[in-house]
Amino acid sequence: MMSPPVTAESTRMIELDAATSLHLLSTIEFGRLVFTLNAMPAIRPVNHLVDGGEILIRASLPARSVPYTAGVPMPEGTVVAYEADEIDAQHRSGWTVVVTGIATPVLDPARHRRSRPLLKSWVHQPEGALLVVQPQLITGYRLCDG
Repeated sequence: MMSPPVTAESTRMIELDAATSLHLLSTIEFGRLVFTLNAMPAIRPVNHLVDGGEILIRASLPARSVPYTAGVPMPEGTVVAYEADEIDAQHRSGWTVVVTGIATPVLDPARHRRSRPLLKSWVHQPEGALLVVQPQLITGYRLCDG
C-alpha cells in the first residue's frame, strides 16, 4: 500500500535544542558562511568541522571572496552566521541548523595541523584561511511529516 503524499498541511517544523543542532551539524561537512563584505551581506560555500562546540571553517576560496579586507583576515570578533542542512525535498523532511557567533582567524599552527586531516576542502585550491566560530546563538529545526 502506498503512503499518502507529503503535503504542506502534513509537514511540521520542530525546533531543536542546541546540543541536537550541533550534533546534526557534526554529521556533515559542508555549509554556507554568512558575513559582511563591502558593507553588504555575502554568503560562501565552505567546509566545516565541529570541534569541542566550536565550528572550524576552511575557507578555500579566492581571497577577494572570503571575509577578508585587502587580503587581511577579518578582525577578531567579527559576527558571522553559519548555516548547513540536509533536506529531502521529495519527502519534505530533514533539518537545518544556523549558528550565529564570533569568528576569529586561527593563528595557532598546532590547531592548523590538527584540523588539516579532518577538514578537507571540496575544491582544489591552495589551503585557505582557517576560521573558528564561537557560537553565541544556535538554532535548529527538523522538518517532518505529521
